[in-house]
Amino acid sequence: MTRRRQSHLPLHIIATDDSQGNSRHKHGWAVLNSFSYPRYLYVLLLSRLGRKRANFVLAVLFAFVIFVVLSLQRNWDPDRIKNILPFTADSPTLVYRKEDLQRIWAFEIESGHFPSTSSVPEQIGLKGISNPGLPLLPDGEVRGQATRGTGFMRVYPEIQHNNLSIAFPPRPAPGSIADLDVVKQHCDFSSHKLVRDCLEVLRVGAGLDNGNRLRRENLDDWKYIYLEQSRDYSNRPHVGSPSSVQIDSSPETLLKKAGSELESSPIDLPKPSSPLPFSSLSTACDPDYPRIFHMYWTGPFTDKPYMAILSFLYTQKTGLHLYELPKECRPVFWVWINPVSAASILGPDAVDSMHKELQSNPWASPFLHDRFKDVLQFKLWNTTQQLDAIPELRNEWRKMHTLFNTGGRIVNVPPEEHHMDMGSHPDDMFHRTGSKSSSSYDRLSVILSDMARFVLCHRFGGIYLDADTILLRDWEEVWGWRGGFAYRWSRLPRYNTAVLHMNKGSAIGTFLFRTALKNNLDFHPMTITRYLKDAYLDGLLLQLPDALFDSAWLNTENYQRERPPQPFFKAFQDFFDTPAVSSAAPLAMGFDGFFRGAFSYHYHNFWWKPFDPSRNWPDLGGRFSAGEEAARKLVPRPINSDREDLSWSAVLKRTFESYIRGERCNMYGEWLRW
Repeated sequence: MTRRRQSHLPLHIIATDDSQGNSRHKHGWAVLNSFSYPRYLYVLLLSRLGRKRANFVLAVLFAFVIFVVLSLQRNWDPDRIKNILPFTADSPTLVYRKEDLQRIWAFEIESGHFPSTSSVPEQIGLKGISNPGLPLLPDGEVRGQATRGTGFMRVYPEIQHNNLSIAFPPRPAPGSIADLDVVKQHCDFSSHKLVRDCLEVLRVGAGLDNGNRLRRENLDDWKYIYLEQSRDYSNRPHVGSPSSVQIDSSPETLLKKAGSELESSPIDLPKPSSPLPFSSLSTACDPDYPRIFHMYWTGPFTDKPYMAILSFLYTQKTGLHLYELPKECRPVFWVWINPVSAASILGPDAVDSMHKELQSNPWASPFLHDRFKDVLQFKLWNTTQQLDAIPELRNEWRKMHTLFNTGGRIVNVPPEEHHMDMGSHPDDMFHRTGSKSSSSYDRLSVILSDMARFVLCHRFGGIYLDADTILLRDWEEVWGWRGGFAYRWSRLPRYNTAVLHMNKGSAIGTFLFRTALKNNLDFHPMTITRYLKDAYLDGLLLQLPDALFDSAWLNTENYQRERPPQPFFKAFQDFFDTPAVSSAAPLAMGFDGFFRGAFSYHYHNFWWKPFDPSRNWPDLGGRFSAGEEAARKLVPRPINSDREDLSWSAVLKRTFESYIRGERCNMYGEWLRW
């Protein structure tokens, strides 16, 4: 039975009509004069200060009143104030005409990249377009759909093991798709949803509570995973015929970036291709939607990417529990290694040097084992080659003064010989290869990674993950969602691109690269938010609730502490240094008690904090004893000084390692076969 639900995108605090914002910016004093000030106050100020100064004082008073009101509501947000006040609006970033924005929307919808009941923004002026990402309703109507569904029927199954004696959760069925409209209904911070309640919906709806389910009220609304089924529509009129599309050709009012040449029109896009249901594929994996996890890393390999890879092997459908190659689609993990500083140029022997370094590094060498070769690959990051491979950039990026721009803060890199003449220490900002402490943060690599994630997704497709990410469950149904997404920046309606999904060669990717090129190659997530909102394209990069990938973030910023999720972190450091009052939980509850239901956990940097200080080496068993012995020699503390209580980070590390050693199965009851 087809089930459709209607959900609403977050009610953004940020003004989405930048044409109004710019108008307020240009005519701020006139707008202020339109308010009904107490006449005696205005006359008094006018007589003593003059018109301009009087208006300025009233503007400050106006801002102060807004600040006080929002603060009393405990809801205040600098971005809200910034967009209310007329003299603080961001300058427009848009470099495309309205008709090209319509083409971008049409391309993404017709490609099946918008499987949502959300509306196309009114300012775009596009109605009645066919949407193969939504099902055609039984009666041919468009109930709850802003676009006309012409896609496949959706069936929302009950996900539980049929064999009640099995305590492990089932893996999602091949071809499962997450209905992210439903997820947002239960998880959206803008709708006052709590992370704790969201995680319960996520784990119950996916059957992660298998064998431990407690009786609740009607759980039908918690079903968010569906399968597509083909249907015979031959006897029904085609509701999405081209003649039904309504395009608003009225003069556009969208504000463009000042002093910048607009992109040539029409925008050059390939012909969209409609998606196929999983049951119709001739191969295990859909070549149009590759399942590649990308991760970027600078400098020597440490326990941080080591843990990210272990979490991938522990949670994802790698097929390593089988002796024969599985027939189902398997995700792969690509680790992009930049062996030099972000500001340096690779030498001619960079590939050989990278492999030698990986082989000699105890944290990396285990993953070079033949057992992992089909699901895990190390690749050399070459900035020049990568940018040249992006059609939207290849002819112009060399004309930029610098590649290092984050949120409008530009870092100009002097010539290399100038560094040497200055006698720079190898650990200065331009030579760092990784962050060794909070005081020696490798900012240039972070800035480069902001761009690298968009390059990799646009070039190859797939999902980018920051290296400080731990995977917590199978992502089958996330891969099934064909649209682009990132997630919300905690309480702010901004993007965080620590998790980023974009389709290979997508229209939204073309837009972002060309827009960034005209805005000094700024790929900071806050700036990405501006690009998309200025163009009314933010609906094409879905902003998912942070509960799915970053469940502790709101708590660390003093939100939702009355009913927090499990575990309760007041600071991100609690993951590594679990407070004594709650330090019994990691050992007692283990992996299953760590944000159960979330797809991943983001611990926000802390590159210099070891996961397991008393066993700070790769503990993977006899197959990898040589690397373990080498790493043990670098540990300053005695070997037998294990801690009385283990932190959450240590428990997760030891859990993943015991799976590789063959001492326990993974979270789905599968044993690693060698």
